[in-house]
Amino acid sequence: MTATATTTATVSSAAASAADADPAQLIAASRDRIDAIDDRIIGLIQERMAVSTVIQDARIASGGRRVHLSREMEVLSHWSGALGKPGTALAMTLLELCRGRV
Repeated sequence: MTATATTTATVSSAAASAADADPAQLIAASRDRIDAIDDRIIGLIQERMAVSTVIQDARIASGGRRVHLSREMEVLSHWSGALGKPGTALAMTLLELCRGRV
């Protein structure tokens, strides 16, 4: 099962049990879940930033440039393919965060 299928199944089962739940409790629990997901996303972005720094340092040390534009285009294409136009905007922000000071 793919990550998307797993996520869809999880959301579907949550929606099915939502019919029986108190709306206020459902909203509070769902917001808690979103906060936890956001914390995981932030942690992953921080990890990505650290890995990008390693790559940039190695590239600069070997005489290369900090930014590799063709690689950035691959990242943009990947995010756009997965999430459409909003994915491109997210990828641009992510790349900006990971570039460090240019």
